[in-house]
Amino acid sequence: MKGDRRAVRARVRGRVQHVGFRWYVARAARDLAVSGWVRNADDGTVEVSAEGPAAHVEQLLTALRRGPSQAAVQSVEIEERPPSAALGHTAFEILP
Repeated sequence: MKGDRRAVRARVRGRVQHVGFRWYVARAARDLAVSGWVRNADDGTVEVSAEGPAAHVEQLLTALRRGPSQAAVQSVEIEERPPSAALGHTAFEILP
């Protein structure tokens, strides 16, 4: 049901590059059956696009705020997006 789905774009600030953050996000997203991608941005942040069941996306956002042990997350900016029609797609990619 599309009403139970949530799509977000997030930007994570802090010490989040070169600490395994993308792999941490990808593992969490795959465990939660959330689709999307994660990538390092040129400005030192990490960008995340995620879609899936609303409760699972919220759990992923909680994981973003925590980060892996070597990260130091300062903030997570979240932009809500309209969910896509691609229901059931659960691939999550690490982009360069």
